[in-house]
Amino acid sequence: QVQLVESGGGLVQPGGSLRLSCAASGIIFTIYDMAWYRQAPGNQRELVASITSLGSTNYVDSVKGRFTISGDNALNTVSLQMNSLKPEDTAVYYCKMRSYRGDDYWGQGTQVAVSS
Repeated sequence: QVQLVESGGGLVQPGGSLRLSCAASGIIFTIYDMAWYRQAPGNQRELVASITSLGSTNYVDSVKGRFTISGDNALNTVSLQMNSLKPEDTAVYYCKMRSYRGDDYWGQGTQVAVSS
């Protein structure tokens, strides 16, 4: 059974940093790409950052220069370093991994709250 477990969320003051991590178990097929999404109350889930197996990254404009995604395909882990956090970054963050076969696997989500 495939399971993705996120960790690292929490409450931080504006300007602070957090590092989210996601580890997968039970995946049989090779992972093509990994990503972090977030969903704030009343909003749709949005893609925050992604990284392919070749290391190509993509970020939503609102986090460029502040967030950094990194992944390890051999270990099936993905992390998101978040710096200079803003209140508008408050959301539940989800990791997702997609296999070469096209299967999507999601984590259960971790809460990030940015507030003074």
